[in-house]
Amino acid sequence: MPKHLLNVGSERGLLDIGSYARHGPGRRDRLSPAEIELIARTVRRTPEVMVKVLNRGGQSLAAVGRHLNYLDRDGELEIETDEGQRLKGGGVEQVLLDDWDLDLEEERRTADLKPRGMRKPPKLVQKLMFSMPAGTPPQKVLTAVKNFAREEFGLKHRYAMVLHTDEPHPHVHLLVKAMGADGKRLNIRRATLREWRREFARHLRDQGVAANATERWVRCETKPQKTDGIHRAALRGASTHYRRRAELVARELAGGGVKPEPGKNRMLETRREVVRRWSEVADSLVNQGHAELALTVRRFVDRMPSPSSEKEWLAERLLERRPRARVERESPTR
Repeated sequence: MPKHLLNVGSERGLLDIGSYARHGPGRRDRLSPAEIELIARTVRRTPEVMVKVLNRGGQSLAAVGRHLNYLDRDGELEIETDEGQRLKGGGVEQVLLDDWDLDLEEERRTADLKPRGMRKPPKLVQKLMFSMPAGTPPQKVLTAVKNFAREEFGLKHRYAMVLHTDEPHPHVHLLVKAMGADGKRLNIRRATLREWRREFARHLRDQGVAANATERWVRCETKPQKTDGIHRAALRGASTHYRRRAELVARELAGGGVKPEPGKNRMLETRREVVRRWSEVADSLVNQGHAELALTVRRFVDRMPSPSSEKEWLAERLLERRPRARVERESPTR
């Protein structure tokens, strides 16, 4: 994806197109075909890919074994490796640990702790998850991850993957050995994840799957994002984080209203900047003869939900439930 359309160095991923209105002498700034395709996918709400680093669980040899056991559901699911092996059945986790020499890696990283004075030993593996919305063909998700992993890690890092279809959204768990064949560790930064999302989406599109990869702020997504542990607890209805926050919001609602959070002004400033830059995108599209897409962009901006903090989002959910709860209490029993 062309990097001057999106400011990939920004944590918020804002549209970085101010140069279109302020180009230098003799320079013509135009949206490229790839950029126009990206804009069209975004404003038409093409499904967004998800790539996450899973940090739950320990990083000891035993913990990695337990994670593999979780991924293959105690040997019921197939593990596919970077060498094309398909492992299935009880005990295959140990085969993989031995093949990757993770026992030697654990000894080495533990020995390095004392001379380096490190607080935590370096990771043995990186745990990744690639996911798409419900309805996406699972095998195409798996094929896209295979192609991504081959390009990104082939001959550099050992890896293995498992497809999960026990939830509505198909997803692939990818386990990557942190130490590479060249002796360099795989360190994942925000920019790394952004690039991986773009590549995952590209491989899905190669499979004929509509997929996009943009930042939440570009799309003006306002639903709070939480860690994987909090998210899974919330799905089970067992999130203590959300319970505590919901109790706080309920008390504030009872007292007259939700108190504003310190970051709200920054959210509003960000929204104004996003709207301004999307407006510049629309102007550029008109100048290049894409009036219909420009109109879609303006409609996309007009329909953006109001920016809301986590407390405001929870307050909306609580207020939505009150009428239903009142109806249920007042409905006659049969």
